[in-house]
Amino acid sequence: MSQQFFPPDTVFSVTNLTSLIRDLLEGTFSNITLEGEISNYRPNSSGHMYFTLKDEGAQISAVMFRGKAMNLNFIPKDGMKVKCTGSVSVYAPRGNYQIIISKMEIAGAGNILQILEERKRRLAEEGLFNAELKKPIPRFSKRIGIVTSPTGAALRDILQITKRRNPGVDVVILPALVQGEGAAQTIANMIKTANDFNMCDCLIVGRGGGSLEDLLPFSEEIVVRAIAESRIPVVSAVGHEIDWALSDYAADMRAPTPSAAAELVVPKQSDILQGLAAYKEEFYNQISGKVERLKLMIKSFDADNMEIRFRSIEQPLLNRFENAKESLIDGINSKIKDTKTQIAQCVTVLQEASPQTILNRGYSMVRTSDGKIVRNSFDAASGTKLEITPAQGKIYATVN
Repeated sequence: MSQQFFPPDTVFSVTNLTSLIRDLLEGTFSNITLEGEISNYRPNSSGHMYFTLKDEGAQISAVMFRGKAMNLNFIPKDGMKVKCTGSVSVYAPRGNYQIIISKMEIAGAGNILQILEERKRRLAEEGLFNAELKKPIPRFSKRIGIVTSPTGAALRDILQITKRRNPGVDVVILPALVQGEGAAQTIANMIKTANDFNMCDCLIVGRGGGSLEDLLPFSEEIVVRAIAESRIPVVSAVGHEIDWALSDYAADMRAPTPSAAAELVVPKQSDILQGLAAYKEEFYNQISGKVERLKLMIKSFDADNMEIRFRSIEQPLLNRFENAKESLIDGINSKIKDTKTQIAQCVTVLQEASPQTILNRGYSMVRTSDGKIVRNSFDAASGTKLEITPAQGKIYATVN
């Protein structure tokens, strides 16, 4: 670091001194990596992040602007230990120095596990891991898709097992970065591409073993959401059997290794052929048994007893028909007789109620000359002309 010497009697203004300090710091610490603990974390509504980085002996103000903060794959918190890369800057109006961060990552596996556990809890609360969302893995996939590194050992293992178990299954390789910066985005993009173009019946998403940091892309939120939203069933196969990623919880099935995923998704051709042979034999036995039973049934219907058998079926039906016919005729006759009796009774009642019948008994109907019926003596005053109708003829009279 270069040194500048000034005469002892040099007098600086505050601005001059601050400018010299700024030039010295910004020129010397233009791209450094700093490790410390986040304190006083203050995210701004504009997307900028302000906080303090500290350790046991000192602290420094820090800022991460929105453009860089958007690339973070975790949410900063107070107490989190991070590793930051950036440049030292001096804020002249206050005479403060700070570090402007361009890249930040979690420092230490302990904090990574803490972040993953928090992310797992948050995504689980959203329902991304619910059992009712799991789709069944197709029993006989015609085409499987593999989202992994095109140069990794995991892909070679899957291809070898697929070819050995069933060479008739097509394989679509969807190449993706599986570690480092940008890996999560490419994995999510490949899952979305497979769905957009309906490229396969089942997806294997994973990679071979590695450190906790190497497997982090498969626990990124963008990957977990892409798996949960996939219409194609997804098998997560990340690392070795002891390794776990958040993709395992979102997937429709978790395989302990990529090789195990291939064995789960691709059935053995020999097992399929053996199963088909067993079904064929069972089907043939069932058909043969049914044919033999039909032969025995047909054999009993020879020319000699066909008519007897027919008559034995026909005669009861004819008897039932005759009985039904006789019963119907009897019922109709009985109904006619009852109806005639009812009609005769109605005629008698009507005849008895006829006015002519009443007149025949000796009664007469008396009307005045204007046609009004005389019902009592007050209806016919003295001198009233009357018309009297007996059973036969008419009588005209005058009231005295």
